[in-house]
Amino acid sequence: MTILDRIVLDNSVSAWLMALGIAVGVSVGLRLVLKLAVSRLRIVARRTRNHVDDSLLEALAGTRGFTLLAVGVVIAAGRLELSAAARAALGSALTLILLLQGGLWAAHALSDWLRVYRERQLEADRGAATAVGAARFLGLTAVWSMVLVLVLGNLGVNVTALVTGLGVGGIAVALALQNVFSDLFASLSIVFDKPFVIGDFVITGDLMGVVENVGLKTTRIRSLSGEQLVFANSDLLKSRIRNYGRMRERRVVLSHGVTYGTSQENLEAAPRLIREAVTAEDHCRFDRSNFHTYGDSALLLETVYYVDEPDYNLHMDVQERIQLRIREAFADAGIEFAFPTRTLHLHRDAVPEARREEARA
Repeated sequence: MTILDRIVLDNSVSAWLMALGIAVGVSVGLRLVLKLAVSRLRIVARRTRNHVDDSLLEALAGTRGFTLLAVGVVIAAGRLELSAAARAALGSALTLILLLQGGLWAAHALSDWLRVYRERQLEADRGAATAVGAARFLGLTAVWSMVLVLVLGNLGVNVTALVTGLGVGGIAVALALQNVFSDLFASLSIVFDKPFVIGDFVITGDLMGVVENVGLKTTRIRSLSGEQLVFANSDLLKSRIRNYGRMRERRVVLSHGVTYGTSQENLEAAPRLIREAVTAEDHCRFDRSNFHTYGDSALLLETVYYVDEPDYNLHMDVQERIQLRIREAFADAGIEFAFPTRTLHLHRDAVPEARREEARA
């Protein structure tokens, strides 16, 4: 009797080796077929406009190697003499692995679909794109909760009693994680109430930047200097937020000072010249220009106008052109801009002079 003929667990060594070869061969063959199918389907998916087939393709590409190996083992087990209990255990293990793989397929498909949906909504509705993070969390929670219930049911666990026990224990967990749940509910408030969305420029306190991501616990903002600011959702909602992303137009207030030596005629003409400089711009809506007040070293003029677009760079370009026109108009009219000056008045005191005369006498 050779070593291959020896009996181990009711099967010869050669039978075990053959079963091992079948398991490995089947898993490797399935892997090759899967890769070939994914590559072919990817070519077909590129020709279609809908993204359903792309999501299904990404889910199929997420097939794990242990699933293919489990299928190979079950097929190879058919070549062996096994007890009913062993075959039942193999069947249960394969079922559990397939349930786990099903959850992975569903999670891959859901995540890929939400990713594409978010990219599309960033251009059309940034508020809807902000809700994708919460939707992904809720969707994945539902998928894995269902998988967990099916797995426990397959293992013979009384799911009803378990859910009841979790409900009682969940109170203690909620008390221990109240800060986490506070941020979670704050995230849902941001999603549904939409005080800001991805891409908005916001200011809270002395910090400012562009909203990059709204997560389940934190919101990430990219500051003007380049670093990323991370805020807890609950803290962010408790603070006052100035959202420049909702700005429809910009109100600009200009102040100009002219010298006290400006004539009455030029002082009355100055607001008219400023108005002409403002109305020459296409993106401006003039509001008013007036002689405002007497300053310490200047007669102060105040002008208010609106830029019909919220873009900051446009606002600064418009303001620069207006200021240059005002400077040119004032120069042509002979109106001088004031600068801080001090006038010192010296008075000769006559009494000390008389006393000095008496002293000399």
